[in-house]
Amino acid sequence: MSGAASNEPAGRIVAVCISERKGTPKTPVASARFVAGAGLEADAHAGPWHRQVSILDKEAVDRVRKAGLPDLTPGAFAENLQTEGLNLEHCGLGTRLVIADQVQLVVTQIGKTCHTPCRIARITGDCIMPGRGLFCRVERGGKVAAGDPVRIEECVGRDLFQAVVLTISDSRAAGVARDTAGPAVADLLESRLNVHIYRRKIIPDDHNRIRDALLHYAGGHSIDLVVTVGGTGFSPRDVTPEATATVVQRPTPGLDEVMRAASVAKTPFAALSRGRSGIRGRTLILNLPGSRKAAVENLQAIVSCLEHGLGKIRGDPTPCAGVQASKKDEQP
Repeated sequence: MSGAASNEPAGRIVAVCISERKGTPKTPVASARFVAGAGLEADAHAGPWHRQVSILDKEAVDRVRKAGLPDLTPGAFAENLQTEGLNLEHCGLGTRLVIADQVQLVVTQIGKTCHTPCRIARITGDCIMPGRGLFCRVERGGKVAAGDPVRIEECVGRDLFQAVVLTISDSRAAGVARDTAGPAVADLLESRLNVHIYRRKIIPDDHNRIRDALLHYAGGHSIDLVVTVGGTGFSPRDVTPEATATVVQRPTPGLDEVMRAASVAKTPFAALSRGRSGIRGRTLILNLPGSRKAAVENLQAIVSCLEHGLGKIRGDPTPCAGVQASKKDEQP
């Protein structure tokens, strides 16, 4: 399920801000140049990562001003862009913003945890960056100045679950074999769940690279579900379960049991699958086998309960028994 084109009216850029060092407020400038794949020239947060540009809406900042900091200036929250006239609070990962019909940004993270309360939080009791801040990657560069128009070109709603599908395979990473299992898993997730596929990626059967990818997407990246496909068997290079074990904080063995039982009912070789699953922070991680058929069979066995499970991780208070009763009542 992909985002839909937005019909919302255009807003404007209130301020463009940069800083020389991370962890410090940013200073407004008349204009700045955005570089594709890097961020803003001369800004401390520029680089080849996913949080190249930060955005806050002026309405949120105004509320902080009214709460006790009337002299708050743009850049005080270390935001690169301050906007007004856009409904950003409904924009999820994958949302595309266009500035001055040239610069294109893609939302890559919602909010950022403040590990040390800042002065603003101490005075007002809150910091708006964790809940209202957006982080973006620069897809298309160009010059941006205060007053430039900005619009939401494509909005991916926050109600959608965000998923990443990682195919784990030496041969597919090297381009020797074609990946059919990863796309099939992504298609099944999109057809059966209220989900947006944020990223599909192929990485080799390397313990450290698998672990690092899982930590990246499950480390405050606003991803609900990470599904690995491959590397769960008995071969010496099959290390996906071991890498997953180093990342997971709360195992979810029931999902593993159901998936293996469903596959064993079709072939005894399914007992050789060592895949595991679990939760890190607010992200569910699932290991699936590497073959297209086995991966789809495993996912089909649990997909009906994933929406409720992901909702619980997000904080949905609905009791599981209530969901079961509701679904039973809907049956003819």
